[in-house]
Amino acid sequence: MSKMPTVKDVAEYAGVSVGTVSRVLSGETAVKPMLREKVNGAISALGYRPNVTARALRTSRTDVIGLVVPDITNPFFAQLAASVERAALECGHSLMLASSHNDRAAEQSHVSAFLDRSVRGIIVVASSDGSGLHLEAAVPIISLDRRFGTFPLVSTNHAQAAALIADHLYGLGHRHIAYIAGPLDTEAGRMRQEGFVSQIDRFGRTGERVELEIAYGRFDYESGERIARDLLSRPPQDRPTAVAAASDQQAIGALRAARDLKIDVPRKLSVTGFDDISLANLVVPRLTTIRQPADTLARRAVGLLLEEPPGREDEMVDGSLIVRGSSGPPAQPKADIAGHRN
Repeated sequence: MSKMPTVKDVAEYAGVSVGTVSRVLSGETAVKPMLREKVNGAISALGYRPNVTARALRTSRTDVIGLVVPDITNPFFAQLAASVERAALECGHSLMLASSHNDRAAEQSHVSAFLDRSVRGIIVVASSDGSGLHLEAAVPIISLDRRFGTFPLVSTNHAQAAALIADHLYGLGHRHIAYIAGPLDTEAGRMRQEGFVSQIDRFGRTGERVELEIAYGRFDYESGERIARDLLSRPPQDRPTAVAAASDQQAIGALRAARDLKIDVPRKLSVTGFDDISLANLVVPRLTTIRQPADTLARRAVGLLLEEPPGREDEMVDGSLIVRGSSGPPAQPKADIAGHRN
């Protein structure tokens, strides 16, 4: 096995000092362009790879960003992790990923492990509110989507986005709506509910009143299916004409319940979600939902992390309404149809 080239080998090949090679590797701008070109040519010719561990010992950090998500099996968090990885690569950093499985102790353990590895910084999608409250760290930490302790948050404006769904369903004519909320121990769950309910209340004060039911669950398929099955098992006149879910997974569970109960979507029932996971555009009918701009969120989180000094203010990004085939006007009662024909 041939010996791996060293900094000294690069220096000899380029005809410069070891110090010059070190300055080029550390990105110092004071190095003359001609010398930088010689060093980079030698690195390429010899196939030299910097010793990341040794550099970490010298600088107390690596070009690695740690990311903790609450559940990597959740399609939205998987998409968000992929976006963070792309954003990190664009900035010359690699990503180390961990899933806390919605467990605060595991989340804390992952953060501590990243700190032990001298990462450049850490991005955390919190398992729940209150996690990380008393954490002190020598590297920057950014909250993403869900707030982690008191660290700055990059997030979709959940209240603004949820109001778009309320606008959409009210505009279609729905006046009996069920809202499937997310867990209230997350800021995202509370803000989505608040945005939706506040907008419906505003409509009731200025126009026709809406009969609104609220049920609580997790952001998963099982919660959506279970809650929707309970709502839709009632007599037709007592059922909501629309189900607005706080996540796409809940909404897809509701679509399954409607299919099992032979309730046509969207002719007899409208269903909407939140997130715009890839599956939202594959289910039948395709899901009307809120698109969270994952790439934008990821770039802002990475950008705040790498700023000098790191960003300290929250940043909110508006979501957008994506209208597909799962929503439409409520079915007209048979009595009304008959009266209209007369």
